Amino acid sequence: MPAVARSQERADERRAALVEMLRQRGNMAVADLPDVFGVSAETIRRDLRVLEDRREVTRAYGSVRAVESGTFETNREERTTRNAEEKLRIARVAAQRIGTAETIFIDEGYLPLVVAREFPQNRKLTIVTSSLPTACELAKLPHLTVIAVGGRVRASTLGVVDPWSVSMLESMELDLAIVGANGVTEKGWLTTPDPAVAGTKRAAMAAARRRIFVGDHSKFGQSTFVRFGRLADVECAITGHEMREATARRYSLLGTEIVRA
Repeated sequence: MPAVARSQERADERRAALVEMLRQRGNMAVADLPDVFGVSAETIRRDLRVLEDRREVTRAYGSVRAVESGTFETNREERTTRNAEEKLRIARVAAQRIGTAETIFIDEGYLPLVVAREFPQNRKLTIVTSSLPTACELAKLPHLTVIAVGGRVRASTLGVVDPWSVSMLESMELDLAIVGANGVTEKGWLTTPDPAVAGTKRAAMAAARRRIFVGDHSKFGQSTFVRFGRLADVECAITGHEMREATARRYSLLGTEIVRA
């Protein structure tokens, strides 16, 4: 094999190994990667540029992580720490927008749970959720009535999916749904890697008279396989001020208000 071809093969193998390592470990410091792979800092920077162009990784503040895709999504533990301050700001703004809603769907995922934690404690609310961790936490609060939908429990998120959850949601009339997504495409599609998750989210959105999307800025511009709704289907999409104003204006043209918390 020619030397150039061997060099390219080694680069491809190293980049694949890098992505797999990030998927297993979560965030890693860019400065640590040359020693891990036994190459120069410039080689790692070149690898990361290639992987960023492919939308397989993303860098921020000296660290790098794998991007969610049709075959990969981060686990619940990582989601609780990534962009935590931004998520709290988003949650507080979302909680202020529930209006007169009394029956509220809370999607699986960490950010929707943070939103629910910010709900006013002087109002009695009925919470319907597809998340077992959310159901267990919120059921302890005396002002909330909590209903967990039934179905298969996903190991990675402890979210509930499949026909039982869809059937239960289809029997309801909800005032509001707080929904998240693994990615929002440039054309405004809300996406998730798992078709079963998409079915549950789609049923919740259809059952609700109002819908609010919550997602940190890193979700935008990402596509993760299965569409379950559009930005135009929600009354507002709440993200962090880390999203550029020009980007927010572009997404707002797709049919909904973009709120930068």
